[in-house]
Amino acid sequence: MKALLKLALLAVALAAAALPWWGSDVLMQFGIEALLLATLAQSWNILGGYTGYASFGQSAFYGLGAYGVGVAMVQLHWPFAAGMLLGVAFCVAFALLLGVPVLRLKGHYFAIATLGLAQVMGAIVSNIEFAGANIGLVLPVLNNNLLFYEAALALLVVATLAVWWISRSRFGYGLIAIRENEEAAAVMGIHTTLYKVLAFVIAGVFAGLAGGIHAYWLTFLDPAGAFDLTLNVKMIIMAVFGGPGTVLGPVVGAFLLSAISELLAAKVTGIAALFFGLVIILAVVAMPRGLADLRQRIGRLGLGYFADNIRRNKL
Repeated sequence: MKALLKLALLAVALAAAALPWWGSDVLMQFGIEALLLATLAQSWNILGGYTGYASFGQSAFYGLGAYGVGVAMVQLHWPFAAGMLLGVAFCVAFALLLGVPVLRLKGHYFAIATLGLAQVMGAIVSNIEFAGANIGLVLPVLNNNLLFYEAALALLVVATLAVWWISRSRFGYGLIAIRENEEAAAVMGIHTTLYKVLAFVIAGVFAGLAGGIHAYWLTFLDPAGAFDLTLNVKMIIMAVFGGPGTVLGPVVGAFLLSAISELLAAKVTGIAALFFGLVIILAVVAMPRGLADLRQRIGRLGLGYFADNIRRNKL
């Protein structure tokens, strides 16, 4: 079973790498979106999956990264790479400034606090003329889907390698200890505040880089689109669907749900969101720990795995 899964993952990876040579323009555009969403799911996974802090504020970092690129290219006439660095600087400064006070909160208090981050940043940016205010910014047009696809693929690979390193490093073990029992982790000598802030920064940087690539690809940027809360909901659903706290779970979840969403939108148009929501509800009820947990336990429990989860959800 594990060998087949590895072969399947290898086949998907090879197909994704070769997509520019055999895929159509429409498929390339879908690929760019899916890769960026997978990166966002991985960024949330660092904080929500490994650290246990369910953040609803990753879209704030996404927007900051997007505006770093937009302001640099439109107002300062800098190249795209310099804009990406400016976006990273915005994300790091924002994470360090708010990390300590926000990460002192726990549970639903933390979730509510982070929920307001994107809205606050959107309101601030909409009143800054240099950032285009409510009108937004129009970036230079670059009709090169291959470049954006390769950039998105490279970013996802780096983000996944970072998560792989975290899962096997002392830093990652510290994050897992915080997730399981933060008070016990502190007693063991783990500097919990430092670990949480570093996780907040790393997660924010990857979200910001994804936002920067997406902004240049779309060539238009406004506060409503850059700091969209629904984007944060998507990345959480994809990470949870695939398996939070795992290396490949959020990536698999992002690709599967992106494909399902695209197919439903093409086949049933207006009610695609209804079917997509139904798929998510059934997945959360029947396998609340994601596809990674399903892979590990279904061989031992069979269909009883789903029945056990449904029973635990008291349905």
